[in-house]
Amino acid sequence: MEKFITLTDTAVPLEVENVDTDQIIPARFLKATDKAGFGENLFRDWRFDKNDEPNPDFTLNKPEYSGSILVAGDNFGCGSSREHAAWALKAYGFKVVVSSYFADIFKGNALNNGLLPVQVSPEFLNQLFLEIIQDPHVEIKIDLEGQKIGIPKKNISEHFEIDPYKKTCMINGFDDIDFLVSKLDAIKDFEKKKSQKIQASTPL
Repeated sequence: MEKFITLTDTAVPLEVENVDTDQIIPARFLKATDKAGFGENLFRDWRFDKNDEPNPDFTLNKPEYSGSILVAGDNFGCGSSREHAAWALKAYGFKVVVSSYFADIFKGNALNNGLLPVQVSPEFLNQLFLEIIQDPHVEIKIDLEGQKIGIPKKNISEHFEIDPYKKTCMINGFDDIDFLVSKLDAIKDFEKKKSQKIQASTPL
C-alpha cells in the first residue's frame, strides 16, 4: 500500500448522514472479484440520473469541489459489511474520509485498504463543512503521525484517534503480511534465543 504520513489537499463535502455501503457502491456492481473499476460506480445512484446522465446537484459532480479528502456526515459506512465500499472510495481517488462517526466494519475495511477514516467531533465536522462551502479551495491538512486534522489557513485543528497498529501500517505502507515480514528478523532472533534457552536447560 501507499505510505501515508501527511496530506494537505482540498475536500469534497457530502452533508448526508447515515450513508450506507449500498449508497457508496450499489449491490448490482458487486459481481467483480477484484478492485478494478469500482471507482467509476462510486455513489452511482446519486451521481447519475435514471438516464445515466450526471446529476449536476450531486457534490461529486460540482466543478468547484475536488480533492482526495471526502468530508461526510455522521454515521458514514453503515449497513452491510461489504469491503467494496472502501475499494470504490479508494479507486475514485479519495485517500481520507472524515466523519463524526464511522461504522466499525467500514472503518476496519478502510484501514485495510489504505483509506484513512478520520473521526472528529460533531462541532469540528460542522466547522469543516462551513469552511469548505464558503471556500471550496480551502486546504485541509491531515497529520497521521501527530494524529491531527486541521485547516492551516484558519489555524484550527483537532486531535483524532487511530488504532496504533493500523497507524504503523499506514505510515509504512504495510498490509498485515508486510507487517509480519518487517518483523522477520526479530522473530528469527526470538526463536534462536528460545532454542538456546531450551538447550541450556535440558539435562545431559
